[in-house]
Amino acid sequence: MVTHVPAEAHGDERGALLSFIEEQRGGIRRAVLGLTDEQAGSRPSASELSLAGLVKHVAEVEQMWVSLAKGEPPAVERDQSNWHECFRLVEGETVESQLAYWEKVAAETEDFIRSVPSLDDTFALPPQPWFPPDGRVSMRWLCLHLIRETARHAGHADIIRQSLDGATAFELVAAEHQVAAGS
Repeated sequence: MVTHVPAEAHGDERGALLSFIEEQRGGIRRAVLGLTDEQAGSRPSASELSLAGLVKHVAEVEQMWVSLAKGEPPAVERDQSNWHECFRLVEGETVESQLAYWEKVAAETEDFIRSVPSLDDTFALPPQPWFPPDGRVSMRWLCLHLIRETARHAGHADIIRQSLDGATAFELVAAEHQVAAGS
């Protein structure tokens, strides 16, 4: 962990969960700090993953899960024919546009989680072979899943960024602080 997640106000479980989601988002956002779209779209490892693709993927996945919890269709429908596009920028997309989209998604996630009556409220899992038939999960599960999903990809982002130019998560946190301070 290279950043500190402040303790929630006493008993603010939602705030704590949302803070941990945001901490992991920050790891991915920092990984693209100072890179061009070309650099962020490169794949410096044996993996097909790029930093630009990770930004796009985590934004889409977060939006999809929150839509599912709301009982709404996702903003972007993915299936076998276009799944590969959620891991790379396509015509007209930039890292900047994906970061802006993710910022909007993050605000919607926070508003939604803060508005649900209870973190124990549930919603149906999609009919996929990896989920139990007629499975349901809680809003708390949703938050924990978003933490897990984003953290997994934040780790990927650390490796990809370090492979690109040697920048480590610690250096990127310091660079982010310098940018925020206007230096």
